[in-house]
Amino acid sequence: MISTSQKYEYSYQDSQPNHHHTYLIKPLMEMITAYEGIQNKEKLRILDIGCGNGSLSNLIAQQGYEVVGIEESESGFEFASRSFPNCQFILGSIYNLPYLELGGKFDIVIAAEVIEHLFSPRELVRNAKKCLKPNGSLILTTPYHGYFKNLVLAVSGKIDKHFNPLWDCGHIKFFSQATMTNLLEAENYTDINFKFAGRFPFLWKSMLCSSAPNYSK
Repeated sequence: MISTSQKYEYSYQDSQPNHHHTYLIKPLMEMITAYEGIQNKEKLRILDIGCGNGSLSNLIAQQGYEVVGIEESESGFEFASRSFPNCQFILGSIYNLPYLELGGKFDIVIAAEVIEHLFSPRELVRNAKKCLKPNGSLILTTPYHGYFKNLVLAVSGKIDKHFNPLWDCGHIKFFSQATMTNLLEAENYTDINFKFAGRFPFLWKSMLCSSAPNYSK
C-alpha cells in the first residue's frame, strides 16, 4: 500500500539539471568562493538540503567541493545516487535531519529553491544551523517577490498564473528581501547578504541570500 506521504511526494523523472540552475549557478558559486576566501579553507564541505535529483549537488562538486545531499523524495534520491557518484546522498526529511551523521560537520549549508515549498520555513533555518560548523554559512535561494515585481504581475494580468493555487507540489511561501531578512534575524542569523539572478533588475526570477548563525544568543 502506498502511504499518503509517498502518494503526494514530488516525483523526479530523470537526473537532468532543473531550469533554474542555469541562472542560479553563477551567483551561487560566487557566494561559495567568497566564503572560501574569507575562511581560507582548501576544500569546503557543503550540505545541499532538499537536493532533488542531485544535479545541483553535482555541479557544485565538479568545482572541487565535498558535497552531501539530502532529499525526501525517493525518486530524487534514487536518480541522484545512481547518477552522481562524486557526491554522497541521504534519504531523509528536511524536518527531521539525521544529526548524528550531519550535525556540526559542514562549512556551508545550501537550500536551493526549497524554502518556498515548506509549511514551516523556520524549521529549515533552525535545522540548517545544527549542521553548520562554527563560522559556517547558510545560503538560501528562492523566487524573488519584490513589491515592484508583484505590481507588474498584477497590472499585466499575470498574477493568477504566477501564484497558481492549482500547481500540485508548487510554491506555498513567497519571500521578499524584507521577509527573508525578518526570518533570518528572528532565528539569530547575522551578516545577511543578497544576490539576484535571472531576468532584469527588480523583476528577477530568484534571490540568493547568505547569512551566518549567531551562536552567542
